[in-house]
This record gives sequence, C-alpha cells and structure tokens, in this order.
Amino acid sequence: MTAAREEPREEPPEELEWERLADGVGRCRLPVWDCTAGLVVGADAALMVDAGSSRAEGALLRARARELSGGRVTLLALTHPHFDHVFGAAEFSGAEVFAAAGAAAVFIGGREELRADAVRHGLDARAARDAADALVRPGREVDDRLTLPLGGGREALLVNVGPGHTAHDLAVVVPGEPPVVFCGDLVEESGAPQAGPDAVPSRWPAALDRLLALGDEDALYVPGHGAVVDAAFVRAQRDALAARFGVSR
Repeated sequence: MTAAREEPREEPPEELEWERLADGVGRCRLPVWDCTAGLVVGADAALMVDAGSSRAEGALLRARARELSGGRVTLLALTHPHFDHVFGAAEFSGAEVFAAAGAAAVFIGGREELRADAVRHGLDARAARDAADALVRPGREVDDRLTLPLGGGREALLVNVGPGHTAHDLAVVVPGEPPVVFCGDLVEESGAPQAGPDAVPSRWPAALDRLLALGDEDALYVPGHGAVVDAAFVRAQRDALAARFGVSR
C-alpha cells in the first residue's frame, strides 16, 4: 500500500464510482488509500477482487456489487495479505475466498500485525480491531493457477505470480477484448511501489515478467493503487524496480 498517512477514518462514502474496463468487468478506486477493488460478472457467478480496508468498506462494496451483478458475490480473490485489501472480507459472508499459497498463515498468525499496520496508516482503531477480529481466512489457496468458470462463457484465471510485493501475490486475469489483469500491489500507478518488511525485492521484477506474460500488448493492467496502465508502464516499473533493488535481469 502507499506510504502516505491520512487522518483516521472508519466510514466509507455512501457511493462508489465504478469504472467499466470490459464487458462484465469493472473496478472502483476506494477513498483514503486509493485502493482498487474489482468485479467480474458472469451468467452464473460474480467474483470480487479484494475487499477494502474495513468492514464498512467491505459492506459498501458488497451492496454495490449486488446491484451491478444482479446477485450475491460468491467468489472473492485477495491479491495479497495487506489490511487495505483484505479487512472488508468478513462482509462477504458465504463467499469462497481465494489467495496465493501461504497467505492463510498471515491471516491466522499475523492479524495483530495487520491491525497495527492499519492503525499506523490512519484507520480508526476500533474499525481496525473489529476487522482484525473478524478476518476471514482464505478457504482455498492457489499454488500455480486456477480457472474459475463464471458462466456464459466468462472465466477468471487466478495465478500465483509472486513473491514480490509480498510473499503471497495473486493476480486475476480476465480473458476478453481487451484482456484485464488485476495486479494487486505488484503494480502501483499513484505512487512508487511500496516495499515493506514482507516484500521480496529480489524476485519482484520476475513477478512483473509473469504478469506481462499473462496479458499482451493490448491488455489492461489494473494496479493495486492508481489508474489503469498498459504493458509499457508495467515494463518500465519492472526495470525501475530491478535498478532500485540491484536485481540483474
């Protein structure tokens, strides 16, 4: 997530602006930390990508996703175990939750660290405690890749592309015209990519190579924070990270 600290905030706004990326695929940029949440809608199922930074934000996402999809979100993919992407997950009751292999250990043993990180970055202490106590453990971890059929010919591909930004980075690829790649915080547009103590800098550029291989020159790459970017932006960020961390390519 971004390093900038904001004033404590618990309640999200009443409305969220959704950006259409392709047929049945959209996303919104959540307030305060400019964190992306995505939605992929098929004829039989709807998949949410990330869940917001608090239970209040998760509830708002759930309600808006229901309006947009015409039904309940039954699938939730968490791109990485940072509070601004996972603390709303408890609001998606009954949804099957996916994450990269090994992420569940963070949800079990690292919830106090996630709570403290949320408070350090400005989340209201009560909201942080509530979200940490209710944190949903992923029910299914992705070792390599997993295809989720959503109905009507639509599918989403979950790919374990990390480590990089964390040790457990999951990408969500939606084939189509154009393909859409949800990158999590492996890619950031609204600021420089953040490398916290759980980052794996030596392998981050290789993770971006894997992202580029999943899309193509026409793909839309959706960063964890900021505006949608293209393949050229991802390549440039890969090269910048390789130089920043002294990684030979």
